[in-house]
This record gives sequence, C-alpha cells and structure tokens, in this order.
Amino acid sequence: MENNTSLQQQLLEAGVHFGHLKKKWNPKMLPYIFAEKKGIHIIDLNKTVEGLQEAAAAMKSIAKSGKKIMFVATKKQAKEIVTEAAKRVNMPYVTERWLGGMLTNFNTVRKSVKKMQNIEKMLGEGVAESLTKKERLTLTRDKDKMEKVLGGIAQLGRAPAALFLVDIGHEHIALAEAKRLGITTFGMVDTNSDPNKVDFSIPANDDATKSVAIITNYIAAAIAEGLAERQANKDEDGVDDVDNDAEKRAARLQAEAEGEAARGGRGAGRSPGAGGPGGGGPKRRSTGGGPAGGGRRPGGPGGPR
Repeated sequence: MENNTSLQQQLLEAGVHFGHLKKKWNPKMLPYIFAEKKGIHIIDLNKTVEGLQEAAAAMKSIAKSGKKIMFVATKKQAKEIVTEAAKRVNMPYVTERWLGGMLTNFNTVRKSVKKMQNIEKMLGEGVAESLTKKERLTLTRDKDKMEKVLGGIAQLGRAPAALFLVDIGHEHIALAEAKRLGITTFGMVDTNSDPNKVDFSIPANDDATKSVAIITNYIAAAIAEGLAERQANKDEDGVDDVDNDAEKRAARLQAEAEGEAARGGRGAGRSPGAGGPGGGGPKRRSTGGGPAGGGRRPGGPGGPR
C-alpha cells in the first residue's frame, strides 16, 4: 500500500491528474474523473495507479515472452522522452511521423528500411567515394530523411505484439492499424479521449512533459524487469540443457550397448539352417502359419508340437 501512496504522490507532483476543459471532455471518461475545478476536469489518481499497474504487468509479461512493444508518440513534448525510454529497453519506437501502413503494410515498410540500411552500408564502406559530390550528398540526405522516420523500427523484423500510445486521439491512425491486426494496445488516455478504444487505458494528462515522462518511465522499468527475468530464465535453461544433453547422451549410449548385446545374443543362437530352438524358427512359423513356417520339413525335430 505504501508503494501505491508514494506512486500516487509522484503522479500528483507530475500533474498527471490535470485533464482538459470540461467542454472538451469525452463522456466515456466519466468513471475516471474525480472532480471539476475551475472548468477543468481532474483525473482520479486511484484509477490512474490501477490502470498503470495493470498495463505495466501486462507489458512485463509480453517482454518476458520475448515479443516486441512499439512506443508511439509523435507529439512534440513526448518525442524525446519516449525515444530515450524505448532505446533504454531496446524496443521499437515511432516519434517523428506515423507512416500510413506502417503496420498493415509492414513488408513495404521493411523494404524502405532495407534501402536505408544499404545506403548506410555504401556510405560506411566507402563505396560512395566513386560517386560525384552531388550524388553523395543526395544519398546522405535520403538516408537522414529515412533515418528520422524509420530509425526507431530499423531492427524490427516483424509486426510488434503490442503498441504503447501516448495520446490515443493524436495517434488514431496507429491505433486503427493495430486494431485491424489484433495487436494489443496500451495508451495514455486524457479526458478528451475514449478509453474503450485501447485494451489497456491509463487515465492521465497526455500533454504535460512531466506526466508523459513519469508514465513512460514506469512502463519502461516494467519492460526492463520482464527482459531481465527472461534472461535469467535463459541462463538457467542453458545450465539445464547442458545437464539434459549429458543425460540424453548417456541414455543413448546405454541403449545402443543394450541393443548390440541383444543383437549379439540372437545371432549366436541362430544356426545357418534356422532349425535349432534358439534360431527364431518357431516365431517365424507362428506368423507364417502352418508347417511351412521357417522353411522346415514337417517331419523334422522342430516340426509342429
């Protein structure tokens, strides 16, 4: 309980509780509004703590499973904060401009990323030395433009498992694409937005830098925890794998040795004519049915009993 109180205190100091003007509100935010003061809605911080902790637990779980969470914040006051937080936990981010189809047309976006990486390679390896000054300049400009928009998703091989949006109204295109693909959505929801549009809503002031920072950093810390647990499990599994491999190898060798012994025993008891009691004749006779089984004469010593 003490942690919740101190978290609530921090949220209060960061101004997370300040909503929009009453006339700009979305009625669906009613359960998250504590009061109205001087025409401004005040967000209930108890609800913020609940939403934040629920979202953080879910994101920790996603990170632990090895999946990616994309941070999206193209608002001027949130760009820098979100970029730093996403980089800290090695997650993809979009903070410049959301390209239409960044999720729904992911393969095409990947081609643009590859093109950007190829230009980087050319410039890095000195291939561009043979080009004219103007061509080199054009390449550098193209790379910088692409880097600005696509730099945050350069290492993303496939669509992310979840999206974290700082302002769900501002990032409505990203939200619509995520919904279409069934991607889990988390969002900071101010009093002018519809909280039902995201799977996990965090009622909070999405305009103040301090408010965005405290929420984003809390979530980044939860993701970092999930990644650390994943790594710890991997290390443990590595030790187990070594032990399991040794056990499996020993069991395999033992099985092979027993197989060899069994084969040797059977071979020793079998005579070329397959007529002795240990030669496996009776088995073949029983499956073959009748006196002809095992190729013996009916009147022989090993005939039908």
